[in-house]
Amino acid sequence: MLTNITSSTPFLSVKDLRLTFPNGNGGLEALGGVNLSLARQEFVSVLGPSGSGKTTLLRAIAGLLRPTRGSITFSDGKPCLGMVFQQANLMPWRTAIENITLPLELQGVPTEQACARAEELIRLVGLEGFESSWPRHLSGGMAQRVALARALILNPDLLLLDEPFGSLDALTRERMGAELLNLWQTRRTTVLMVTHSISEALLLSDRILVFTPRPGQVFLDLPVPLTRPRTEEVRYIPEFGRLSHELRSAIRE
Repeated sequence: MLTNITSSTPFLSVKDLRLTFPNGNGGLEALGGVNLSLARQEFVSVLGPSGSGKTTLLRAIAGLLRPTRGSITFSDGKPCLGMVFQQANLMPWRTAIENITLPLELQGVPTEQACARAEELIRLVGLEGFESSWPRHLSGGMAQRVALARALILNPDLLLLDEPFGSLDALTRERMGAELLNLWQTRRTTVLMVTHSISEALLLSDRILVFTPRPGQVFLDLPVPLTRPRTEEVRYIPEFGRLSHELRSAIRE
């Protein structure tokens, strides 16, 4: 039986993180003092109103944005990070497997070794038979599987997911959420995911952070006491409904 992760030494610590975008009118404050931590192998989701700085937080952690104030520290220096955006952002002139192996190619890994690692991930994310497909021939769900495999091929210490299934239809999104759950329960990669779906967050997470409206701060840090390993059936138990109500109320506040 898997258990929710707890640790006295956080893998990631974010302290008083503030970020203001210059706009010629005093600046737009996106983050107003965010404090959070992640343990290794923990899956944490971030919920909140649109425009509350959730994506800004992920981009700051990834080093794509420079904070105005505050700190982002990792317990072991500079970890390997992987990131998946809402859009798959695949290179249209590369096949599915060529998109997946790109990070290894940039590191100079031999083609044979890179393809072997890609094949393992292809099986893991359910892309068998689509290795040679061009991005234009892939459905939205299939394209996101490629993007997820590409992010995982370097065995990242931290996987940042920015609404990875937000552009998919409801049924495909639900199926991808279930597959991500199975994938995480297999690999136990540390994950920080932004989502607008309360149900998705509860299915996947050890903890859920609720952000305030802009400038974003952590309003609620809610542990998810649902036993692991989980299946889709957990959506229908009373505790799932109670937690969903609590999160919905926190977002409205």
